Amino acid sequence: MNVCVIGTGYVGLVVGVCLAETGNDVICVDVDESKIERLKKGDVIIYEPGLGPLLKRNMEEGRIEFTTDLAYGVRRSLFNFIAVGTPPGEDGSADLQHVLTVAKDIGRNMDAYKIIVNKSTVPVGTADLVRKTIAGETSLEFNVVSNPEFLKEGGAVSDFLKPDRVIIGTDDCRVAELMKELYAPFVRTGNPILIMDIRSAEMTKYAANAMLATRISFMNELSHLCERAGADIEMVRKGISTDSRIGSSFLFPGAGYGGSCFPKDVKAIIRTAQDYGLSMNILNSVEEVNERQKGLLGEKVIEYFSKLEGKKGDKILQGKTIALWGLSFKPQTDDMREAPSIVTINQLLKAGASIKAYDPAAIGVAKEIFGDRIAYGKNVYDCLPDADCLVIVTEWNEFRRPNYDKMKGLMKAPVVFDGRNLYDPERMAQRDFQYFCIGRGVYNQKNP
Repeated sequence: MNVCVIGTGYVGLVVGVCLAETGNDVICVDVDESKIERLKKGDVIIYEPGLGPLLKRNMEEGRIEFTTDLAYGVRRSLFNFIAVGTPPGEDGSADLQHVLTVAKDIGRNMDAYKIIVNKSTVPVGTADLVRKTIAGETSLEFNVVSNPEFLKEGGAVSDFLKPDRVIIGTDDCRVAELMKELYAPFVRTGNPILIMDIRSAEMTKYAANAMLATRISFMNELSHLCERAGADIEMVRKGISTDSRIGSSFLFPGAGYGGSCFPKDVKAIIRTAQDYGLSMNILNSVEEVNERQKGLLGEKVIEYFSKLEGKKGDKILQGKTIALWGLSFKPQTDDMREAPSIVTINQLLKAGASIKAYDPAAIGVAKEIFGDRIAYGKNVYDCLPDADCLVIVTEWNEFRRPNYDKMKGLMKAPVVFDGRNLYDPERMAQRDFQYFCIGRGVYNQKNP
């Protein structure tokens, strides 16, 4: 089949490459000329495991090409995927200007029947706007489909090639069959392709992300109670996750969620509800808990040194050097959008600290955000010399089994603030580390 994917960000590039992998002829379009030139050279412009080899293979076999010419892509393709960004507006609503601009350009450049597939995350009713926009530019027949993505950054290729389910929103049975044919290679093991009305498909994406965000904020809020009550959130997590009604996914407490999806999607569904005269009380609380959780690590560090040295004031960390592991909002990505590390670093800088940070993938992105306000390590241990403490924000695998003796030899003091509960508190105490984690206050016997 002939497919055009408009937008080559996290979603669009993965969609284009994976559809090419199953034998389709794919044209990827973007307005960013420099991005397209890099892609033409086979340069994977995002950090996503497994994407590079697939891109190289499909370019070599001539199944995928890149261009800034939208008309070229639209006219050669039956399926036209819209995969552009929908950033949050000031009021939390999804900004649809890029989606509607693409829709208008598609309408202007159509030369035959087209299926317009909305892959961008959009609020309920967007398909109607896309349909109206295209119809204002052409008299040719077309159909609009909602096909929300469920791709985890760091696992997007696997998620697309082996989806739990495929959601297709359409009001035309012929289009449903064509979409099922397009996705058939990805569901050979029997995972479902769910056909539904367009508005339900649009809502499903927001509902899924809102539910997952709710689980995270629930565990984060519960972790505070565990610390106060002397319970261990890790034991509680295991106790509830083995209940088949609950399961184990997204029950890990930590420094808060970030990224390109959960924060903006929770805001967007709250805003959508307001447009319909409703208040999403649970999701308002989810967002509030998450914002508070992002400040927890920095507050723990400031409180520790305040008690340790009996100091007060705005520059409580003046003269302190803090090592920080993890900048991306999650492992296996360089994405720092809404990352908890940004909040933590700004807190520590405001309190007067010097920071040296390391991340396996996100150093370049961090430099765009912080410039020379912080220093950057070349590896995990390069951050540690003379550090007064270590703060762990992201759970990259290489942080899970460090050389503890080497850490102690490099650091000024063996103090660790772990925002992802990577280590066993009892073992850390045996190694003479002061170890502060999330929701495991029962072990904090050595705190000042």
